[in-house]
Amino acid sequence: MNWSPRTVLIAILMTGLAAIPIIAEAIDEPFYTVMFSRMLILSIGAISLNLILGFGGMVSFGHSVYLGIGSYVVGIGTLHAIEDGVSWMSNGFIHICIAVAVSALTALIIGAISLRTRGIYFIMITLAFAQMFYFIAVGNDNYGGDDGLSLYTRSEFNELLDLSNDNILYYLNFIFMIVFLYFSHRLINSRFGMLIRGAKSNEKRMETIGFPVYRYRLVAFVLAGAICGIAGVLSANQTDFVSPAVMHWTRSGELIIMVVLGGMGTLFGPVIGAVAFLFLEEFLSGITEYWQIIFGPMLVLIVIFGQGGIDGLLIRLDKWWQTKKYM
Repeated sequence: MNWSPRTVLIAILMTGLAAIPIIAEAIDEPFYTVMFSRMLILSIGAISLNLILGFGGMVSFGHSVYLGIGSYVVGIGTLHAIEDGVSWMSNGFIHICIAVAVSALTALIIGAISLRTRGIYFIMITLAFAQMFYFIAVGNDNYGGDDGLSLYTRSEFNELLDLSNDNILYYLNFIFMIVFLYFSHRLINSRFGMLIRGAKSNEKRMETIGFPVYRYRLVAFVLAGAICGIAGVLSANQTDFVSPAVMHWTRSGELIIMVVLGGMGTLFGPVIGAVAFLFLEEFLSGITEYWQIIFGPMLVLIVIFGQGGIDGLLIRLDKWWQTKKYM
């Protein structure tokens, strides 16, 4: 098998992620399991955003809405399960189904309106929806309001999975990430995916040929929202806390940075971007409390000089390697 440098590095990354709980237990540092679990969840969110941003060219500043929906489904469900004794409302399978359904429906409404516009208008409409949902959550005192909502118990999966065990939750996150990477690969290389990419390059030509670009984009928008809703369910279980802050447009901005940093329109770019983003955040915050002052310019320089993100650099490394190999 002809293994390129990019393939080797991605294989090392994925193997390393799979082994994190084992390594964390070996060195007696369970904190790393929790930290990398957060990386996996944000990777799922970034993978979903990459479907519309990287492959479809749709810059959505409202993607965090679906993270919030998934989180609040778990928070509200577990609250009523404990306080009102409605046991089925703590069921994880039900949480996922409701999160997917509500996120997909919300994405359908937002997409149906915003996708009729382009450029800055599309960005502003998605941002406006994000802020609308954020203020709804802030104003709802029944479920914590601005202070958020603590989880008394995590989602229950009929004794199949015990999410109170951080290692089990980690591997659940890892499996979901692998599933959505595979789904993204199959979708983008299908006829549907080719049309989405074609519309990103030249929308007018695709419409002239006779393809219903608006409908295809709307389906992609809904799929991305549904996947991100699952990330929200996992996030609530990982943090044991739900807050309106997860819906704020700045969280969407962070997901966009992860996609751009890792490499827009590449399969593994969102995962690489999420890992790199959180590594930089963790490392710099340990140096100074004003770490954002260093973090911001670093991201700008990476985006300017590393066109295509980190995965783009790896692709160029592959090309150099192939040239060197056959010289």
